[in-house]
Amino acid sequence: MNLLMFAGGLVLLVLGANALVRGASKLALSFGISPLVVGLTIVAFGTSAPEMAVSVGAVLDGRTDIAVGNVVGSNVLNVLFILGVSALITPLVVNVQLIRQEVPIMLGASLLLAVLVLDGRVSMIEGGLLVVLMLAYTAFLIVQSRRETAAAQDDFARENVPAEAGAWDARLPVQLLLIAVGLAALVGGSDLLVQAAVNFAKALGVSDVVIGLTIVAAGTSMPEVAASITAAVKGERDIAVGNVVGSNTFNILGCVGLSGLVSGSAGLGIAPSVLAFDIWVMLAVALACLPVFLTGREIARWEGAVFVGYYLAYVAYLILAAQQHDALPAFSGVMMGFVLPLTIVTLVVAMFGRRSAVQGKG
Repeated sequence: MNLLMFAGGLVLLVLGANALVRGASKLALSFGISPLVVGLTIVAFGTSAPEMAVSVGAVLDGRTDIAVGNVVGSNVLNVLFILGVSALITPLVVNVQLIRQEVPIMLGASLLLAVLVLDGRVSMIEGGLLVVLMLAYTAFLIVQSRRETAAAQDDFARENVPAEAGAWDARLPVQLLLIAVGLAALVGGSDLLVQAAVNFAKALGVSDVVIGLTIVAAGTSMPEVAASITAAVKGERDIAVGNVVGSNTFNILGCVGLSGLVSGSAGLGIAPSVLAFDIWVMLAVALACLPVFLTGREIARWEGAVFVGYYLAYVAYLILAAQQHDALPAFSGVMMGFVLPLTIVTLVVAMFGRRSAVQGKG
């Protein structure tokens, strides 16, 4: 039964992602809205719906470790695995708006969460603050997209092609239907996938924290995985990158915020292991986006491979730590003493190399 649920969830995720990306990209074209804004709003918020449902539901069931671990694990997976795999499919050109605006906002949200959880919990007031910030961020994006839409409509009016405008209106219901069907399939598919994965994990005796950071995080991030990879295959690179950045911001402000609000007077408790390690991994991953994005405004295939490699290493560490395996000290020593410094040196060399190439062309 669990295998059927898992397989059915995967099928729904693939079909839903295809419908969502197709409808969102065409909707952006019809309204003159950039694919980046669509990726940051419709696609990002839509694909983050499973994280929201799982986190709030876990808090109501008294399993706060899954709620927080889900968000932290999803944000790590979004950057390292989703962007990594997408870049392996096709090098991802990073929009200037992401570098100047959206990545700093994601960094700010990650840093704020790290500060809020220092006392071991997220209170109702702090949850309310995060929700208010989410609403303000959403309103800001809407105003920004309206300005872009108005500019596009002015350009279109100057071209004076009324027949094409009528064609746009005729296609609008189809585009909205594709988006709605895609989101419904993504949410339904992720729910089946998470249920099956949690059943597997329980059978193996894995803790709620590890379940939340790995299986539930991966399951609820399957919409982002499917949407971003599908967008990369279709050449919609702005949607692929914008979806990840927007989802991470929404996960922190929306999922953690609402979970804190429904947690009651006791607040949303944070597991000691998450406080000691995972929250800082999430922050480090968010910080890593900026220098990678700045190196030529492109995520190259080799950088995508590095991202995927680090995600596999992160999951391996969680498994070894959960089992208190004898190989854990050696694994940690190799990662901290060799792999991490080598990666930093490689990124620095690549950044200066790309800058020199750009200056040479100039």
